[in-house]
Amino acid sequence: MAGRPASPVTQQVGRTRGCEQRPEAAELREAARCRVVDADGRSIPFEALYGEQKAIVVFVRNFLCYACKEYVEDLAKVPKAFLQEANVRLIVIGQSSYHHIKHFCSLTGYTHEMYVDPQREIYKTLGMKRGEGNSVSVRSPHVKSNMFLGSFKSMWRAMTGPVFDFQGDPAQQGGALILGPGNEVHFLHLDKNRLDHVPINTVLQLAGVKTVNFTNKPQIIDI
Repeated sequence: MAGRPASPVTQQVGRTRGCEQRPEAAELREAARCRVVDADGRSIPFEALYGEQKAIVVFVRNFLCYACKEYVEDLAKVPKAFLQEANVRLIVIGQSSYHHIKHFCSLTGYTHEMYVDPQREIYKTLGMKRGEGNSVSVRSPHVKSNMFLGSFKSMWRAMTGPVFDFQGDPAQQGGALILGPGNEVHFLHLDKNRLDHVPINTVLQLAGVKTVNFTNKPQIIDI
Protein backbone atom coordinates (compact mmCIF):
# COMPACT_ATOMS: atom_id res chain seq x y z
CA MET A 1 0.00 0.00 0.00
CA ALA A 2 2.72 2.47 0.91
CA GLY A 3 6.32 3.33 0.17
CA ARG A 4 8.95 4.61 2.53
CA PRO A 5 8.74 8.34 3.34
CA ALA A 6 11.56 10.42 1.96
CA SER A 7 13.42 13.00 3.97
CA PRO A 8 11.75 16.39 3.48
CA VAL A 9 13.51 18.82 1.16
CA THR A 10 13.83 22.56 1.51
CA GLN A 11 14.66 23.51 -2.07
CA GLN A 12 12.69 23.89 -5.27
CA VAL A 13 12.37 20.64 -7.16
CA GLY A 14 11.72 20.59 -10.89
CA ARG A 15 10.56 17.83 -13.21
CA THR A 16 11.89 16.91 -16.63
CA ARG A 17 10.33 19.94 -18.24
CA GLY A 18 12.19 22.35 -15.95
CA CYS A 19 12.05 24.11 -12.61
CA GLU A 20 9.46 26.67 -11.69
CA GLN A 21 10.51 29.70 -9.67
CA ARG A 22 9.88 30.11 -5.99
CA PRO A 23 7.60 32.99 -5.03
CA GLU A 24 9.49 36.02 -3.79
CA ALA A 25 9.36 36.59 -0.05
CA ALA A 26 7.20 39.67 -0.61
CA GLU A 27 4.72 37.64 -2.67
CA LEU A 28 4.37 35.01 0.03
CA ARG A 29 3.93 37.67 2.71
CA GLU A 30 1.20 39.28 0.62
CA ALA A 31 -0.50 35.93 0.01
CA ALA A 32 -0.26 35.12 3.72
CA ARG A 33 -2.50 38.09 4.49
CA CYS A 34 -5.18 36.96 2.04
CA ARG A 35 -8.12 35.06 3.47
CA VAL A 36 -9.65 31.72 2.59
CA VAL A 37 -13.15 30.53 3.42
CA ASP A 38 -14.19 27.14 4.80
CA ALA A 39 -17.32 25.10 4.05
CA ASP A 40 -19.30 26.95 6.73
CA GLY A 41 -18.40 30.40 5.43
CA ARG A 42 -15.75 31.16 8.08
CA SER A 43 -12.88 33.30 6.83
CA ILE A 44 -9.29 32.74 8.03
CA PRO A 45 -5.88 34.05 6.93
CA PHE A 46 -4.07 31.88 4.40
CA GLU A 47 -1.01 31.79 6.66
CA ALA A 48 -3.05 30.03 9.36
CA LEU A 49 -2.99 26.91 7.18
CA TYR A 50 0.79 26.48 7.37
CA GLY A 51 2.04 28.83 10.09
CA GLU A 52 2.44 26.16 12.76
CA GLN A 53 2.70 22.98 10.69
CA LYS A 54 4.02 21.89 7.31
CA ALA A 55 1.24 21.70 4.72
CA ILE A 56 0.73 20.38 1.21
CA VAL A 57 -1.52 22.98 -0.44
CA VAL A 58 -3.14 22.12 -3.78
CA PHE A 59 -4.91 24.87 -5.74
CA VAL A 60 -7.45 23.53 -8.24
CA ARG A 61 -8.92 25.16 -11.33
CA ASN A 62 -12.65 25.01 -10.65
CA PHE A 63 -14.92 22.46 -9.02
CA LEU A 64 -16.61 21.58 -12.32
CA CYS A 65 -13.29 20.74 -14.02
CA TYR A 66 -13.19 16.98 -14.70
CA ALA A 67 -9.39 16.90 -14.36
CA CYS A 68 -9.55 18.57 -10.94
CA LYS A 69 -12.32 16.23 -9.82
CA GLU A 70 -10.31 13.14 -10.73
CA TYR A 71 -7.13 14.55 -9.17
CA VAL A 72 -8.96 15.27 -5.92
CA GLU A 73 -10.49 11.78 -6.00
CA ASP A 74 -6.94 10.44 -5.79
CA LEU A 75 -5.96 12.96 -3.10
CA ALA A 76 -8.87 11.50 -1.13
CA LYS A 77 -7.05 8.15 -1.10
CA VAL A 78 -4.17 9.52 1.00
CA PRO A 79 -4.72 8.00 4.47
CA LYS A 80 -5.02 10.46 7.32
CA ALA A 81 -2.69 8.20 9.32
CA PHE A 82 0.13 8.88 6.82
CA LEU A 83 -0.32 12.64 7.23
CA GLN A 84 -0.53 12.44 11.00
CA GLU A 85 2.62 10.31 11.18
CA ALA A 86 4.54 12.92 9.17
CA ASN A 87 2.83 15.86 10.94
CA VAL A 88 1.71 17.31 7.58
CA ARG A 89 -1.62 18.85 6.60
CA LEU A 90 -3.23 18.19 3.21
CA ILE A 91 -5.28 21.11 1.94
CA VAL A 92 -7.20 21.76 -1.28
CA ILE A 93 -8.14 25.32 -2.24
CA GLY A 94 -10.67 26.15 -4.94
CA GLN A 95 -11.86 29.48 -6.30
CA SER A 96 -15.64 29.16 -6.15
CA SER A 97 -18.17 30.20 -3.55
CA TYR A 98 -17.81 28.27 -0.30
CA HIS A 99 -21.31 26.86 -0.87
CA HIS A 100 -19.80 24.34 -3.32
CA ILE A 101 -17.25 22.84 -0.91
CA LYS A 102 -19.42 20.24 0.81
CA HIS A 103 -20.91 18.97 -2.45
CA PHE A 104 -17.48 18.69 -4.08
CA CYS A 105 -16.12 16.79 -1.06
CA SER A 106 -19.07 14.42 -1.22
CA LEU A 107 -18.65 13.97 -4.97
CA THR A 108 -14.95 13.13 -4.72
CA GLY A 109 -14.89 11.33 -1.38
CA TYR A 110 -12.36 13.88 -0.12
CA THR A 111 -12.29 14.16 3.69
CA HIS A 112 -9.16 16.27 4.24
CA GLU A 113 -9.21 20.08 4.54
CA MET A 114 -10.75 22.23 1.80
CA TYR A 115 -11.15 25.99 1.45
CA VAL A 116 -11.88 28.52 -1.28
CA ASP A 117 -10.29 31.76 -2.46
CA PRO A 118 -13.37 33.25 -4.18
CA GLN A 119 -11.65 36.40 -5.48
CA ARG A 120 -8.56 34.42 -6.60
CA GLU A 121 -6.34 36.76 -4.59
CA ILE A 122 -3.83 34.04 -3.64
CA TYR A 123 -3.88 32.60 -7.16
CA LYS A 124 -2.98 36.01 -8.56
CA THR A 125 -0.40 36.86 -5.90
CA LEU A 126 1.50 33.61 -6.37
CA GLY A 127 1.44 33.98 -10.16
CA MET A 128 -0.85 31.11 -11.10
CA LYS A 129 -1.64 31.14 -14.79
CA ARG A 130 -4.84 31.75 -16.72
CA GLY A 131 -5.51 30.01 -20.02
CA GLU A 132 -4.17 26.76 -21.43
CA GLY A 133 -0.44 26.52 -22.09
CA ASN A 134 -0.54 24.05 -24.96
CA SER A 135 3.14 24.39 -25.82
CA VAL A 136 4.04 21.78 -23.21
CA SER A 137 2.83 18.20 -23.64
CA VAL A 138 1.88 16.83 -20.23
CA ARG A 139 -0.53 14.25 -18.94
CA SER A 140 -1.63 13.93 -15.34
CA PRO A 141 -1.32 10.33 -14.10
CA HIS A 142 -4.44 10.95 -12.01
CA VAL A 143 -6.82 11.93 -14.83
CA LYS A 144 -8.59 8.95 -16.40
CA SER A 145 -11.12 10.64 -18.70
CA ASN A 146 -10.20 11.96 -22.13
CA MET A 147 -10.84 15.63 -22.83
CA PHE A 148 -14.05 15.10 -24.81
CA LEU A 149 -15.72 12.82 -22.28
CA GLY A 150 -14.39 14.81 -19.32
CA SER A 151 -15.62 18.11 -20.73
CA PHE A 152 -19.03 16.59 -21.43
CA LYS A 153 -19.28 15.40 -17.82
CA SER A 154 -18.31 18.86 -16.57
CA MET A 155 -20.93 20.57 -18.73
CA TRP A 156 -23.57 18.05 -17.64
CA ARG A 157 -22.84 18.76 -13.98
CA ALA A 158 -23.15 22.49 -14.67
CA MET A 159 -26.47 22.07 -16.48
CA THR A 160 -28.02 19.75 -13.90
CA GLY A 161 -26.92 21.73 -10.84
CA PRO A 162 -29.26 24.05 -8.91
CA VAL A 163 -27.92 26.99 -10.95
CA PHE A 164 -25.73 27.15 -14.04
CA ASP A 165 -22.44 27.91 -12.33
CA PHE A 166 -18.89 27.13 -13.47
CA GLN A 167 -17.87 27.11 -9.79
CA GLY A 168 -14.85 29.29 -10.48
CA ASP A 169 -13.11 30.97 -13.41
CA PRO A 170 -12.83 28.22 -16.09
CA ALA A 171 -9.61 29.79 -17.44
CA GLN A 172 -7.78 29.76 -14.10
CA GLN A 173 -5.03 27.19 -13.60
CA GLY A 174 -3.91 25.84 -10.24
CA GLY A 175 -0.74 24.59 -8.65
CA ALA A 176 0.79 22.83 -5.67
CA LEU A 177 3.00 24.00 -2.82
CA ILE A 178 4.62 22.59 0.28
CA LEU A 179 4.74 25.33 2.91
CA GLY A 180 5.64 25.84 6.55
CA PRO A 181 6.00 25.90 9.35
CA GLY A 182 6.23 29.66 9.02
CA ASN A 183 7.24 31.25 5.72
CA GLU A 184 9.34 28.30 4.50
CA VAL A 185 8.59 27.30 0.89
CA HIS A 186 9.78 23.75 0.26
CA PHE A 187 8.22 23.24 -3.16
CA LEU A 188 6.20 25.13 -5.76
CA HIS A 189 4.66 24.00 -9.03
CA LEU A 190 2.37 26.16 -11.19
CA ASP A 191 0.16 24.18 -13.56
CA LYS A 192 0.54 25.10 -17.23
CA ASN A 193 -2.79 23.54 -18.18
CA ARG A 194 -5.56 21.35 -16.79
CA LEU A 195 -3.46 18.16 -17.05
CA ASP A 196 -0.22 19.56 -15.66
CA HIS A 197 -0.62 18.16 -12.13
CA VAL A 198 2.33 17.18 -10.00
CA PRO A 199 2.02 13.42 -9.32
CA ILE A 200 0.61 13.08 -5.82
CA ASN A 201 3.31 10.65 -4.73
CA THR A 202 5.97 13.18 -5.75
CA VAL A 203 4.45 15.79 -3.45
CA LEU A 204 3.95 13.29 -0.63
CA GLN A 205 7.55 12.12 -0.89
CA LEU A 206 8.92 15.67 -0.87
CA ALA A 207 6.86 16.44 2.23
CA GLY A 208 8.12 13.35 4.02
CA VAL A 209 4.79 11.49 3.80
CA LYS A 210 4.44 7.81 2.86
CA THR A 211 3.41 7.26 -0.73
CA VAL A 212 0.20 5.58 -1.90
CA ASN A 213 -0.53 2.87 -4.47
CA PHE A 214 -3.04 4.48 -6.86
CA THR A 215 -3.02 1.68 -9.44
CA ASN A 216 -5.31 -0.80 -7.59
CA LYS A 217 -2.71 -3.44 -8.47
CA PRO A 218 -1.18 -5.52 -5.67
CA GLN A 219 2.37 -4.58 -4.85
CA ILE A 220 5.11 -7.21 -4.78
CA ILE A 221 6.94 -7.13 -1.48
CA ASP A 222 10.47 -8.53 -1.35
CA ILE A 223 11.09 -10.70 1.69
